[in-house]
Amino acid sequence: MYSYIYNQQRAVAYIKGGPLAPNIQGIVYFDSVPGGTEITVEVQGLPPFQPATNDQDPIGPHGFHIHDHGTCEIGNPADPFQAAGGHWNPRNQPHGNHAGDFPVLFSNNGYSRMSFFSNKFEVSEAIGKAVIIHQNPDDYRSQPAGDAGKRLACGVIQWETCNVCPVYRY
Repeated sequence: MYSYIYNQQRAVAYIKGGPLAPNIQGIVYFDSVPGGTEITVEVQGLPPFQPATNDQDPIGPHGFHIHDHGTCEIGNPADPFQAAGGHWNPRNQPHGNHAGDFPVLFSNNGYSRMSFFSNKFEVSEAIGKAVIIHQNPDDYRSQPAGDAGKRLACGVIQWETCNVCPVYRY
């Protein structure tokens, strides 16, 4: 069910795949709600799931985080988006409880859509950070960053003003 917010600023990150997954594209919205932030993501072009083998981590579900720096500079094509820094962790929490730790993205034929709530940050705090989609799932335990693997896609979080903004509500 959708509801609408009118004449309000919201934050948005337009996601684009890097050299390891150039077909990824999507959008992440950050909306202020009582007590925190509602995050809605819709992305397509995710690589197909590959189960783990003895010597290789699985591909998918995909780790999904806010990172410290608002840049999507590719840098090294074999290990892109390193300039975005580590997971955003303004309160120095252990991994699994960083402000930037999000649920993993499950892909269905390359498509994923998810909406969730976070009480770990306000929208204004995330402006100028980057959203990263990783190759592997986040284990939410390994320190400092969950062992989510290579960075596949990136988008910078910025303000956007919309006259009528649809917001998915359960």
